[in-house]
Amino acid sequence: MILHAHQGTTSSALTRLSVNAARRLGIPRDGYAHLLGVAPEHLNDDLCRTPAATSIRIAELTTVHASWTELALVLAEQSAIGALGVWDYLITSAPTPLEGIRDASAYFATVADTATDNLRIVEDGELVTISHVNEADLTYEAACAIRAYALGLYQRRLSEAAQRRLVPLRVTLAAEAPRRHEPLTRLYGTRAIEFEAPVSSITFLASDLSAPTPHAQPGLSTVLRRHAEQTLAGAIPLHNWLDLFRTALASVHDEATTATLPAVARRMAVSTRTLQRRLDEHGTTWSNEVEAVRRAHITRLLHDTDLGIDAIAARSGYADARALRRAVQRWYGTTPARLRRDGRSL
Repeated sequence: MILHAHQGTTSSALTRLSVNAARRLGIPRDGYAHLLGVAPEHLNDDLCRTPAATSIRIAELTTVHASWTELALVLAEQSAIGALGVWDYLITSAPTPLEGIRDASAYFATVADTATDNLRIVEDGELVTISHVNEADLTYEAACAIRAYALGLYQRRLSEAAQRRLVPLRVTLAAEAPRRHEPLTRLYGTRAIEFEAPVSSITFLASDLSAPTPHAQPGLSTVLRRHAEQTLAGAIPLHNWLDLFRTALASVHDEATTATLPAVARRMAVSTRTLQRRLDEHGTTWSNEVEAVRRAHITRLLHDTDLGIDAIAARSGYADARALRRAVQRWYGTTPARLRRDGRSL
């Protein structure tokens, strides 16, 4: 289930890297600012999952003006530890770098679109080969950049885990040899790079990856794996306009007791009439969407807090506890007290 979570989307952190790389390489923002998920409220929200098509389009725009080798290097240089959230620490906090990259493979969905991208590990005696397979529908140059960057990212994280620069024995790239190799030799720290390979991969000595990670803390990997699962469970995928509306509504609801139509319209930079029309086009209404947010909010308060019914009613925009009880009865066919007990027994 983890491997297939939120297919068609990537983490907002990965999209931020793409946007920052495009900016650094001088790509005009007006070429991608309109794309779904690039608005600041989504790009800077780690719960949001951006459409994979957004990152692909930014990479394609970037490689029109810069070489794929330059883009791969810039992306890697920006990828400081923590830039990709919990996925980074799965690698650097495991008992060995090899165990870390295995966890990173198992939870690859926390950063990438597993419908098109895969991290594969092959252990063969004294060697460990890590491959990045990208099958997305994108231009040749953008595909080369993404694969080359991914290998550089794996090398960087494994080196951070080992707390020393790990030099690969061999790098293979599913790309034609570029005119300039210098960005790639900087990226990998070696000239042992083969081009026109069937799969992009990076190979290390098994002894380099199986040595204990310095300062590894017992039990930390278990905590991080649990956090990765929670990250996926709580993620908000942005596939279309309705997803954007719902994130805006939830955001306004979190800031006030009752979300209003004008407030959400302002957040989305549209008129109230346009907002209502778009909701109708998507087969829903303002009142239905507000009730869904209220229902989720109230259910969460009942399950996760000890607040009384009166306090929950006040926080949820209901006139009194009786109105809240009627709403819970309508939604679930039970009482708030029973819903609370049932939720805590799960």
